[in-house]
Amino acid sequence: MFEFTPSEEQQALIDTARRFAKERIIPIAAECDRDAKFPRDVFVAGHELGLVNAVLPTEYGGPGMADLDLTFITEELAYGCSGIQTSMSANNLAMTPIKLGGNEAQKKKYLGWMAKEPIFASYATSEPSAGSDVAGMQCRAKKQSDGSYVLTGTKQWITNASFASFYVIFATEDPAQRHKGIGAFIVERAFNGVSVGEHEDKLGQRASDTNTVMLEDVRVPAENVLAAPGQGFKLAMETFNQTRPDIGAIACGVMRRCIEECVAYAKERKTFGVPIGQHQMVQSMLADMAIRYEATNLLVRKAAWNLDHGVRNPVVSSYAKAFGADSAMATAVDAVQIFGGNGYTKEYPVEKLMRDAKLLQIYEGTSQVQRMVIAKNMLA
Repeated sequence: MFEFTPSEEQQALIDTARRFAKERIIPIAAECDRDAKFPRDVFVAGHELGLVNAVLPTEYGGPGMADLDLTFITEELAYGCSGIQTSMSANNLAMTPIKLGGNEAQKKKYLGWMAKEPIFASYATSEPSAGSDVAGMQCRAKKQSDGSYVLTGTKQWITNASFASFYVIFATEDPAQRHKGIGAFIVERAFNGVSVGEHEDKLGQRASDTNTVMLEDVRVPAENVLAAPGQGFKLAMETFNQTRPDIGAIACGVMRRCIEECVAYAKERKTFGVPIGQHQMVQSMLADMAIRYEATNLLVRKAAWNLDHGVRNPVVSSYAKAFGADSAMATAVDAVQIFGGNGYTKEYPVEKLMRDAKLLQIYEGTSQVQRMVIAKNMLA
Protein backbone atom coordinates (compact mmCIF):
# COMPACT_ATOMS: atom_id res chain seq x y z
CA MET A 1 0.00 0.00 0.00
CA PHE A 2 1.05 3.60 -0.45
CA GLU A 3 2.08 5.65 2.56
CA PHE A 4 2.37 9.44 2.39
CA THR A 5 4.14 9.85 5.71
CA PRO A 6 7.61 8.53 6.59
CA SER A 7 7.93 5.69 9.06
CA GLU A 8 9.61 6.35 12.41
CA GLU A 9 12.86 4.93 11.03
CA GLN A 10 12.63 7.09 7.91
CA GLN A 11 11.89 10.20 9.95
CA ALA A 12 14.95 9.49 12.09
CA LEU A 13 16.98 9.18 8.89
CA ILE A 14 15.58 12.48 7.60
CA ASP A 15 16.40 14.17 10.92
CA THR A 16 19.98 12.84 10.80
CA ALA A 17 20.52 14.02 7.23
CA ARG A 18 18.90 17.38 7.96
CA ARG A 19 21.10 17.94 10.99
CA PHE A 20 24.17 16.91 8.97
CA ALA A 21 23.30 19.42 6.23
CA LYS A 22 22.74 22.17 8.79
CA GLU A 23 25.93 21.53 10.74
CA ARG A 24 28.40 20.31 8.12
CA ILE A 25 27.26 21.55 4.70
CA ILE A 26 25.45 24.90 4.91
CA PRO A 27 28.22 26.71 6.86
CA ILE A 28 30.82 25.95 4.16
CA ALA A 29 28.66 25.84 1.01
CA ALA A 30 29.38 29.38 -0.19
CA GLU A 31 33.13 29.01 0.34
CA CYS A 32 33.23 25.65 -1.46
CA ASP A 33 31.22 27.14 -4.34
CA ARG A 34 33.54 30.14 -4.60
CA ASP A 35 36.72 28.05 -4.52
CA ALA A 36 35.31 25.13 -6.56
CA LYS A 37 36.46 22.85 -3.76
CA PHE A 38 34.89 19.65 -2.48
CA PRO A 39 35.21 19.11 1.31
CA ARG A 40 36.50 15.55 1.63
CA ASP A 41 36.14 15.64 5.40
CA VAL A 42 32.39 16.07 4.95
CA PHE A 43 32.34 12.99 2.72
CA VAL A 44 34.22 10.97 5.35
CA ALA A 45 31.80 12.11 8.06
CA GLY A 46 28.84 11.23 5.87
CA HIS A 47 30.33 7.79 5.22
CA GLU A 48 30.58 7.17 8.95
CA LEU A 49 26.90 8.07 9.41
CA GLY A 50 25.70 5.89 6.55
CA LEU A 51 24.67 8.88 4.41
CA VAL A 52 27.10 7.79 1.69
CA ASN A 53 26.54 4.47 -0.15
CA ALA A 54 23.05 4.31 1.33
CA VAL A 55 21.76 1.64 -1.06
CA LEU A 56 24.85 -0.57 -0.85
CA PRO A 57 23.51 -4.03 0.15
CA THR A 58 24.07 -5.28 3.68
CA GLU A 59 25.65 -8.53 2.48
CA TYR A 60 28.61 -6.47 1.27
CA GLY A 61 28.80 -4.32 4.39
CA GLY A 62 26.56 -1.43 3.34
CA PRO A 63 23.54 0.20 5.01
CA GLY A 64 21.17 -1.65 2.66
CA MET A 65 18.64 1.16 2.52
CA ALA A 66 15.74 1.30 0.08
CA ASP A 67 15.66 3.66 -2.89
CA LEU A 68 12.91 5.60 -1.13
CA ASP A 69 15.19 6.08 1.86
CA LEU A 70 17.89 7.38 -0.47
CA THR A 71 15.56 10.07 -1.81
CA PHE A 72 15.01 11.35 1.73
CA ILE A 73 18.77 11.61 2.31
CA THR A 74 19.39 13.24 -1.05
CA GLU A 75 16.75 15.93 -0.55
CA GLU A 76 18.20 16.96 2.80
CA LEU A 77 21.80 17.08 1.56
CA ALA A 78 20.78 18.99 -1.57
CA TYR A 79 18.94 21.50 0.62
CA GLY A 80 22.35 22.28 2.10
CA CYS A 81 24.25 22.35 -1.22
CA SER A 82 23.47 20.31 -4.30
CA GLY A 83 27.10 20.52 -5.42
CA ILE A 84 28.43 18.90 -2.26
CA GLN A 85 25.49 16.49 -2.32
CA THR A 86 26.22 15.42 -5.92
CA SER A 87 29.73 14.35 -5.01
CA MET A 88 28.51 12.65 -1.84
CA SER A 89 25.86 10.72 -3.77
CA ALA A 90 27.89 9.81 -6.86
CA ASN A 91 28.96 6.50 -5.35
CA ASN A 92 25.35 5.35 -5.60
CA LEU A 93 25.51 5.89 -9.37
CA ALA A 94 28.83 4.06 -9.68
CA MET A 95 27.74 1.08 -7.58
CA THR A 96 24.41 0.56 -9.37
CA PRO A 97 25.78 -1.16 -12.50
CA ILE A 98 27.86 -3.42 -10.26
CA LYS A 99 24.78 -4.28 -8.22
CA LEU A 100 22.81 -4.96 -11.40
CA GLY A 101 25.37 -6.72 -13.57
CA GLY A 102 28.34 -7.69 -11.45
CA ASN A 103 29.28 -11.25 -10.55
CA GLU A 104 29.75 -12.24 -6.93
CA ALA A 105 33.51 -11.71 -6.97
CA GLN A 106 33.12 -8.20 -8.39
CA LYS A 107 30.47 -7.30 -5.83
CA LYS A 108 32.52 -8.58 -2.91
CA LYS A 109 35.63 -6.76 -4.03
CA TYR A 110 34.29 -3.39 -5.12
CA LEU A 111 31.10 -2.98 -3.10
CA GLY A 112 32.96 -4.34 -0.08
CA TRP A 113 35.73 -1.81 -0.67
CA MET A 114 33.21 1.04 -0.78
CA ALA A 115 31.65 -0.15 2.48
CA LYS A 116 34.92 -0.56 4.37
CA GLU A 117 36.65 2.65 3.36
CA PRO A 118 35.44 6.19 2.53
CA ILE A 119 36.56 5.85 -1.09
CA PHE A 120 35.06 7.52 -4.16
CA ALA A 121 33.92 5.71 -7.30
CA SER A 122 32.88 7.23 -10.62
CA TYR A 123 30.46 6.29 -13.39
CA ALA A 124 31.63 7.15 -16.90
CA THR A 125 29.49 7.09 -20.02
CA SER A 126 29.77 10.70 -21.26
CA GLU A 127 32.40 11.76 -23.77
CA PRO A 128 33.32 15.02 -25.54
CA SER A 129 31.05 14.07 -28.45
CA ALA A 130 28.57 11.84 -26.64
CA GLY A 131 26.62 13.10 -23.63
CA SER A 132 22.96 12.14 -23.72
CA ASP A 133 23.66 10.12 -26.88
CA VAL A 134 25.24 7.25 -24.98
CA ALA A 135 25.16 4.97 -28.05
CA GLY A 136 27.39 7.46 -29.88
CA MET A 137 30.42 6.88 -27.64
CA GLN A 138 33.84 6.52 -29.27
CA CYS A 139 35.91 5.12 -26.39
CA ARG A 140 37.26 1.83 -27.74
CA ALA A 141 37.46 -1.57 -26.07
CA LYS A 142 39.67 -4.11 -27.87
CA LYS A 143 39.47 -7.72 -26.71
CA GLN A 144 42.69 -9.63 -26.12
CA SER A 145 43.37 -13.35 -26.48
CA ASP A 146 43.36 -13.89 -22.69
CA GLY A 147 39.87 -12.35 -22.27
CA SER A 148 41.14 -8.98 -21.10
CA TYR A 149 40.35 -5.72 -22.89
CA VAL A 150 42.43 -2.68 -23.79
CA LEU A 151 40.56 0.62 -23.43
CA THR A 152 41.47 3.79 -25.32
CA GLY A 153 39.57 7.08 -25.28
CA THR A 154 38.34 10.00 -23.22
CA LYS A 155 35.47 10.35 -20.77
CA GLN A 156 34.23 13.84 -19.90
CA TRP A 157 32.17 15.51 -17.14
CA ILE A 158 32.90 12.67 -14.74
CA THR A 159 31.86 13.37 -11.15
CA ASN A 160 34.59 12.71 -8.56
CA ALA A 161 37.04 11.69 -11.28
CA SER A 162 40.06 13.14 -9.50
CA PHE A 163 39.12 11.43 -6.21
CA ALA A 164 37.93 8.06 -7.51
CA SER A 165 39.65 4.82 -6.56
CA PHE A 166 37.89 3.10 -9.45
CA TYR A 167 35.62 3.88 -12.38
CA VAL A 168 32.83 2.03 -14.15
CA ILE A 169 33.79 2.76 -17.76
CA PHE A 170 31.52 2.16 -20.74
CA ALA A 171 33.31 1.61 -24.05
CA THR A 172 32.55 0.10 -27.45
CA GLU A 173 34.15 -2.54 -29.62
CA ASP A 174 33.01 -0.67 -32.71
CA PRO A 175 31.39 2.81 -32.77
CA ALA A 176 29.55 1.85 -35.97
CA GLN A 177 27.57 -0.72 -33.98
CA ARG A 178 26.22 2.00 -31.68
CA HIS A 179 24.44 0.43 -28.71
CA LYS A 180 25.19 -3.11 -29.92
CA GLY A 181 28.92 -2.65 -29.41
CA ILE A 182 29.00 -1.21 -25.89
CA GLY A 183 30.45 -3.01 -22.88
CA ALA A 184 31.17 -2.01 -19.26
CA PHE A 185 34.44 -2.36 -17.37
CA ILE A 186 35.64 -1.76 -13.81
CA VAL A 187 38.82 0.28 -14.11
CA GLU A 188 40.96 1.03 -11.08
CA ARG A 189 42.69 4.39 -10.87
CA ALA A 190 45.97 2.55 -10.30
CA PHE A 191 45.80 0.79 -13.69
CA ASN A 192 48.52 1.88 -16.09
CA GLY A 193 47.32 4.41 -18.66
CA VAL A 194 44.62 6.04 -16.52
CA SER A 195 44.95 9.79 -16.03
CA VAL A 196 42.68 12.66 -15.00
CA GLY A 197 42.45 16.08 -16.62
CA GLU A 198 41.99 19.51 -15.12
CA HIS A 199 39.06 20.34 -12.88
CA GLU A 200 36.11 21.71 -14.88
CA ASP A 201 35.35 25.37 -14.09
CA LYS A 202 31.55 25.15 -13.96
CA LEU A 203 28.64 27.58 -13.78
CA GLY A 204 26.99 25.81 -10.86
CA GLN A 205 27.45 22.86 -8.52
CA ARG A 206 31.00 24.11 -8.35
CA ALA A 207 31.75 22.24 -5.12
CA SER A 208 31.30 18.95 -6.97
CA ASP A 209 34.50 17.58 -8.48
CA THR A 210 34.12 17.18 -12.27
CA ASN A 211 36.97 16.12 -14.56
CA THR A 212 37.99 14.38 -17.75
CA VAL A 213 39.33 10.81 -17.58
CA MET A 214 41.86 9.75 -20.20
CA LEU A 215 42.44 6.09 -21.05
CA GLU A 216 45.64 5.31 -22.96
CA ASP A 217 45.87 1.60 -23.76
CA VAL A 218 44.51 0.65 -20.35
CA ARG A 219 44.51 -3.11 -19.91
CA VAL A 220 41.44 -4.34 -18.01
CA PRO A 221 41.72 -7.95 -16.80
CA ALA A 222 38.96 -10.40 -17.70
CA GLU A 223 37.71 -10.47 -14.11
CA ASN A 224 36.94 -6.74 -14.37
CA VAL A 225 34.63 -7.04 -17.38
CA LEU A 226 31.27 -6.00 -15.97
CA ALA A 227 29.27 -6.39 -19.18
CA ALA A 228 30.54 -7.86 -22.42
CA PRO A 229 30.27 -5.72 -25.56
CA GLY A 230 26.67 -5.77 -26.67
CA GLN A 231 25.39 -5.88 -23.07
CA GLY A 232 26.70 -2.58 -21.76
CA PHE A 233 24.10 -0.23 -23.23
CA LYS A 234 21.24 -2.09 -21.55
CA LEU A 235 23.13 -1.95 -18.25
CA ALA A 236 23.73 1.80 -18.62
CA MET A 237 20.05 2.48 -19.35
CA GLU A 238 18.83 0.39 -16.43
CA THR A 239 21.33 2.19 -14.19
CA PHE A 240 19.82 5.54 -15.20
CA ASN A 241 16.32 4.17 -14.60
CA GLN A 242 17.32 3.42 -11.02
CA THR A 243 19.20 6.66 -10.35
CA ARG A 244 17.03 9.29 -12.08
CA PRO A 245 14.52 9.47 -9.21
CA ASP A 246 17.40 10.73 -7.10
CA ILE A 247 17.83 13.69 -9.46
CA GLY A 248 14.19 14.53 -8.69
CA ALA A 249 15.07 14.35 -5.00
CA ILE A 250 17.90 16.85 -5.56
CA ALA A 251 15.32 19.11 -7.19
CA CYS A 252 13.14 18.79 -4.10
CA GLY A 253 16.01 19.88 -1.87
CA VAL A 254 16.83 22.87 -4.07
CA MET A 255 13.18 23.93 -4.26
CA ARG A 256 12.58 23.59 -0.55
CA ARG A 257 15.61 25.76 0.15
CA CYS A 258 14.34 28.35 -2.35
CA ILE A 259 10.90 28.34 -0.75
CA GLU A 260 12.16 28.75 2.80
CA GLU A 261 14.57 31.51 1.85
CA CYS A 262 11.85 33.34 -0.09
CA VAL A 263 9.19 33.04 2.59
CA ALA A 264 11.54 34.45 5.21
CA TYR A 265 12.62 37.28 2.89
CA ALA A 266 9.03 38.08 1.85
CA LYS A 267 8.09 38.62 5.49
CA GLU A 268 10.97 41.02 6.13
CA ARG A 269 11.59 42.94 2.92
CA LYS A 270 9.27 45.94 2.50
CA THR A 271 8.23 47.84 -0.60
CA PHE A 272 5.49 50.44 -0.89
CA GLY A 273 5.25 50.42 2.89
CA VAL A 274 4.41 46.74 3.39
CA PRO A 275 6.27 43.39 3.40
CA ILE A 276 6.55 42.10 -0.17
CA GLY A 277 4.74 38.94 0.91
CA GLN A 278 1.55 41.01 0.97
CA HIS A 279 1.79 41.72 -2.76
CA GLN A 280 -0.35 39.34 -4.79
CA MET A 281 2.24 38.83 -7.53
CA VAL A 282 4.79 37.66 -4.96
CA GLN A 283 2.15 35.45 -3.34
CA SER A 284 1.42 33.91 -6.73
CA MET A 285 5.10 33.07 -7.25
CA LEU A 286 5.37 31.54 -3.79
CA ALA A 287 2.27 29.44 -4.41
CA ASP A 288 3.66 28.14 -7.70
CA MET A 289 6.88 27.20 -5.92
CA ALA A 290 4.96 25.18 -3.37
CA ILE A 291 2.93 23.41 -6.06
CA ARG A 292 6.05 22.47 -8.00
CA TYR A 293 7.73 21.11 -4.88
CA GLU A 294 4.76 19.00 -3.83
CA ALA A 295 4.22 17.60 -7.33
CA THR A 296 7.89 16.71 -7.74
CA ASN A 297 7.95 15.15 -4.29
CA LEU A 298 5.09 12.82 -5.20
CA LEU A 299 6.65 11.84 -8.55
CA VAL A 300 9.97 11.09 -6.87
CA ARG A 301 8.42 8.97 -4.14
CA LYS A 302 6.37 7.02 -6.69
CA ALA A 303 9.42 6.33 -8.85
CA ALA A 304 11.44 5.19 -5.82
CA TRP A 305 8.51 3.09 -4.55
CA ASN A 306 8.39 1.35 -7.93
CA LEU A 307 12.07 0.45 -7.69
CA ASP A 308 11.72 -0.84 -4.14
CA HIS A 309 8.74 -3.02 -5.11
CA GLY A 310 10.15 -4.41 -8.34
CA VAL A 311 7.77 -2.45 -10.55
CA ARG A 312 9.77 -1.82 -13.72
CA ASN A 313 8.36 1.33 -15.30
CA PRO A 314 11.27 3.52 -16.45
CA VAL A 315 8.98 6.26 -17.75
CA VAL A 316 8.07 7.18 -14.16
CA SER A 317 11.75 7.85 -13.46
CA SER A 318 11.76 10.12 -16.52
CA TYR A 319 8.65 11.92 -15.23
CA ALA A 320 10.38 12.58 -11.90
CA LYS A 321 13.65 13.66 -13.49
CA ALA A 322 12.20 15.93 -16.19
CA PHE A 323 9.48 17.57 -14.13
CA GLY A 324 11.72 17.91 -11.09
CA ALA A 325 14.64 19.45 -12.99
CA ASP A 326 12.45 21.95 -14.85
CA SER A 327 10.55 22.79 -11.69
CA ALA A 328 13.74 23.39 -9.73
CA MET A 329 15.06 25.74 -12.40
CA ALA A 330 11.79 27.66 -12.59
CA THR A 331 11.62 27.90 -8.81
CA ALA A 332 15.20 29.11 -8.50
CA VAL A 333 14.64 31.77 -11.18
CA ASP A 334 11.54 32.94 -9.30
CA ALA A 335 13.53 33.01 -6.07
CA VAL A 336 16.06 35.40 -7.59
CA GLN A 337 13.17 37.53 -8.85
CA ILE A 338 11.57 37.71 -5.42
CA PHE A 339 14.88 38.81 -3.92
CA GLY A 340 15.23 41.40 -6.69
CA GLY A 341 18.60 43.13 -6.84
CA ASN A 342 19.69 41.36 -3.67
CA GLY A 343 19.03 38.02 -5.34
CA TYR A 344 21.53 38.89 -8.05
CA THR A 345 24.36 39.21 -5.55
CA LYS A 346 26.40 36.53 -3.83
CA GLU A 347 25.47 37.97 -0.43
CA TYR A 348 22.24 35.97 -0.63
CA PRO A 349 21.98 32.23 -1.37
CA VAL A 350 19.42 32.29 -4.19
CA GLU A 351 21.84 33.17 -7.02
CA LYS A 352 23.80 30.01 -6.16
CA LEU A 353 20.59 27.98 -6.06
CA MET A 354 19.77 29.17 -9.58
CA ARG A 355 23.22 28.26 -10.90
CA ASP A 356 23.11 24.88 -9.19
CA ALA A 357 19.61 24.05 -10.44
CA LYS A 358 20.57 24.35 -14.10
CA LEU A 359 22.64 21.18 -14.09
CA LEU A 360 19.59 19.13 -13.13
CA GLN A 361 18.22 19.78 -16.61
CA ILE A 362 21.42 18.51 -18.21
CA TYR A 363 23.06 15.53 -16.51
CA GLU A 364 21.82 11.92 -16.58
CA GLY A 365 19.82 12.72 -19.69
CA THR A 366 18.65 16.25 -20.53
CA SER A 367 15.07 17.37 -20.00
CA GLN A 368 14.61 17.08 -23.76
CA VAL A 369 15.85 13.48 -23.78
CA GLN A 370 13.47 12.64 -20.95
CA ARG A 371 10.60 13.94 -23.07
CA MET A 372 11.75 11.75 -25.95
CA VAL A 373 11.67 8.73 -23.63
CA ILE A 374 8.21 9.68 -22.37
CA ALA A 375 6.80 10.29 -25.85
CA LYS A 376 8.22 7.02 -27.22
CA ASN A 377 6.61 5.20 -24.31
CA MET A 378 3.29 6.84 -25.10
CA LEU A 379 3.49 5.94 -28.79
CA ALA A 380 4.78 2.38 -28.33
